[in-house]
Amino acid sequence: MWGLVPLFWPLLKPSGAIEILAHRMVWSLVAVGAALLVLRRWAWIGELLRQPRRLALIGLAAAVITVNWGVYIWSVNSGHVVEASLGYFINPLVTIAMGVLLLKERLRPVQWAAVGVGAAAVVVLAVGAGRPPWISLTLALTFATYGLVKKKVNLGGLESLAAETAMQFLPALGYLVWLGTQGEATFASHGAGHGALLTATGVVTAAPLVCFGAAAIRVPLSTLGLLQYLAPVFQFGLGILYFHEAMPAERWAGFSLVWLALTLLTWDALRTARRGRVALAAAGRRVEPLPTPSLNPPGVRVGEE
Repeated sequence: MWGLVPLFWPLLKPSGAIEILAHRMVWSLVAVGAALLVLRRWAWIGELLRQPRRLALIGLAAAVITVNWGVYIWSVNSGHVVEASLGYFINPLVTIAMGVLLLKERLRPVQWAAVGVGAAAVVVLAVGAGRPPWISLTLALTFATYGLVKKKVNLGGLESLAAETAMQFLPALGYLVWLGTQGEATFASHGAGHGALLTATGVVTAAPLVCFGAAAIRVPLSTLGLLQYLAPVFQFGLGILYFHEAMPAERWAGFSLVWLALTLLTWDALRTARRGRVALAAAGRRVEPLPTPSLNPPGVRVGEE
């Protein structure tokens, strides 16, 4: 679903990126709230309201994802789908770099090599385009930061999105009201179909998250990790085949380096997971069974009374 979202945002024109973003915030809260109502998952709200630190982190997550959503919508509707896809390709590399810089995590040699190749890819793309790939870097940095903050918050996907959009709701609604007073709102002025599409931004945001949560329960973690690359692959394909964006040689070179870095990361992750399973199985075989307790009282032989 995430990989096909670039097909949706152009349908919302002539709405501008900020208006679309505001509608996405408002209707996402409505959609997620409805899902939580059906699932009867409300108990977490009272607990969250009693924890100012978690509320502050959710506020930070809401601010970061606002930037991410806004840049992504603008990039798709401005003809930068391929560059947007690059942001989600390099997101795992940025996440690893943030783990080293902020959490003092130690990397394995292959991970260091992947990060180095990813950095080289950014340089190649910047030189080829004559500017840094700021759309890609912004999307990658904001989404990696968002993931880091959500890890600290430790709240379920639906619950977290509900809390974040609740913080976004009033500013977004205020902007839409102001836009209406200026005569620039498109919700009602371009027909019922356009209004319905703007309303659907909530479902477009919430539905993939619900499906991802369901898959996380049923699909092995290693498979789930590989599936995260499907979204940027679809976005990249749409950018070239559907939106017909240019792919000069230097861009292909930069993307090839990114894909090489991701191949290294994937290979290292699968190898590490396999070693972990082998070690666990070996440890299980080394555990000796406990002796079976005797059914006879001490000092009494079988057949004696």
